[in-house]
Amino acid sequence: MNHSINKYDWQYIVTFFILISIFICTDLIRIFDKGSLYYLPEIISIQPHRILTYSLIHADLNHLISNLGGIVITRYFLKKLGLKSKYFYLQFIMIFLIFNFVIIWIYDRALFYFFNTIPNYAFLGFSGIIYAFLGFLLLTSFFGKIYFLGVKINLRRNYQVQEMSKTICLISLIFSFMPRVSLVGHLSGFLTGCFLFIL
Repeated sequence: MNHSINKYDWQYIVTFFILISIFICTDLIRIFDKGSLYYLPEIISIQPHRILTYSLIHADLNHLISNLGGIVITRYFLKKLGLKSKYFYLQFIMIFLIFNFVIIWIYDRALFYFFNTIPNYAFLGFSGIIYAFLGFLLLTSFFGKIYFLGVKINLRRNYQVQEMSKTICLISLIFSFMPRVSLVGHLSGFLTGCFLFIL
């Protein structure tokens, strides 16, 4: 009963629904072209909608399923830390999109300024957000978190979450070096999550 659906779970269900619906529209019935939605550094200034859309599309069904699994994991950790908020999960995602873009933009500008090169990469998928939650939850499990941007969330320290999130973060970091996996997207997500913890 402890893991049954409760009044706070609508935000996770909405996230599931949006990701699955968009996958159906891009990969099954092909209403949208994925190529116009994922993140590309060289054209982000003329197509800023990609800042919001790249996290919502996935390369294939396996990619989608792994990220849906990440939502289940983050929900479990948030419940273990004592979260009782109807909106925190969605608020975190919206704030993440802004701050993560700033971190990626700084990285892209630094490459251009110091090495005179425009980064040649693309990324897509919800995993950047999952990594942000992992960074946030890891620090929260150590120190607790009473307020998030002025809103009381009362997340408490939890040794069990601490140990599990350390293991998942390590495995995820190793996984990020595999071919066709966006190291930049994952690391920027993790750093954004740590930064959001400090706020």
